Amino acid sequence: MKGLFKSKPRTPAEVVRQTRDLLLYVQRGSTSDSRESKREEKVLELRKNIRELKSILYGNSESEPVAEACAQLTQEFFKENTLRLLILCLPKLNLEARKDATQVVANLQRQQVHSRLIASDYLEANIDLMDILAEGYEDTDMALHYGAMLRECIRHQIVARYVLESKHMKKFFDYIQLPNFDIAADAAATFKELLTRHKSTVAEFLSKNYGWFFAEYNSKLLESANYITRRQAIKLLGDILLDRSNSATMTRYVSSRDNLRILMNLLRESSKSIQIEAFHVFKLFAANQNKPPDIISILVANKSKLIRLFADFKTDKEDEEFEADKAQVVKEIASLEPVESRDNP
Repeated sequence: MKGLFKSKPRTPAEVVRQTRDLLLYVQRGSTSDSRESKREEKVLELRKNIRELKSILYGNSESEPVAEACAQLTQEFFKENTLRLLILCLPKLNLEARKDATQVVANLQRQQVHSRLIASDYLEANIDLMDILAEGYEDTDMALHYGAMLRECIRHQIVARYVLESKHMKKFFDYIQLPNFDIAADAAATFKELLTRHKSTVAEFLSKNYGWFFAEYNSKLLESANYITRRQAIKLLGDILLDRSNSATMTRYVSSRDNLRILMNLLRESSKSIQIEAFHVFKLFAANQNKPPDIISILVANKSKLIRLFADFKTDKEDEEFEADKAQVVKEIASLEPVESRDNP
């Protein structure tokens, strides 16, 4: 008879509440009454619940996600500490469950309830969770899961500001160069997100932290022995300096002879892609109408070499804008005169 009566499907809020109870159980670990078999049973149940949360948020092969169900799930999820529990228990789950949990956390950052991103409010009140996620890069097993979660949380400006101003920011220069390629690439993606997503926050951060930030950027990334690190770093540098929000930082950067020296070395790289990206930053030095005397001196001393270099400088595909920029740079450099003769006509 029992099989004739199907159990009533659980509401999204009920799935969240049961998930929270299971997470609490798993977090407590072994107690006197929790035998290993019971624990495994609970972990298995937890994995199924996380899969169900994912199915509600993303839909499945049979149905699209339902907005009302997603809103209910989101509201219940952030009502109590489900996110904290999920992050803390992630190492105790298997790989598939970790992937599902990561996707659930990612999706929840974008879910609106009554036109509000309530994940942002929750994270503002629980900002220390970003410490766990950022330090996850030091754990080979957890790095990619915590890294993906961190990147999604950075969508919220309050979170990005916290991470930018935290001790973790300096560690990214090392994470980007970790020997594990996948983790290094993930850290580089998070680093880029931090420095490009929220324009006003990034501009403020660069202005306040210019000295140590670019000292690290130059020595650890632009002058790295690793080709991929150099290539990513010069591309990101161009994105940062060419963004109008960072015009004050750009002006400061192109007034430094040390920065110019590094850029000229990158222009001489054998890699075409590094050369092209370096050119996009170098042109800012050439275009600066208020060049300091030592910048002019370096450009004048290397005038013929630079003009010769740019004569053979081409992109793989025809690019009119690039050719126009190159012609302008050559014109600027060709017109430069030694500082002394400019002062004493």
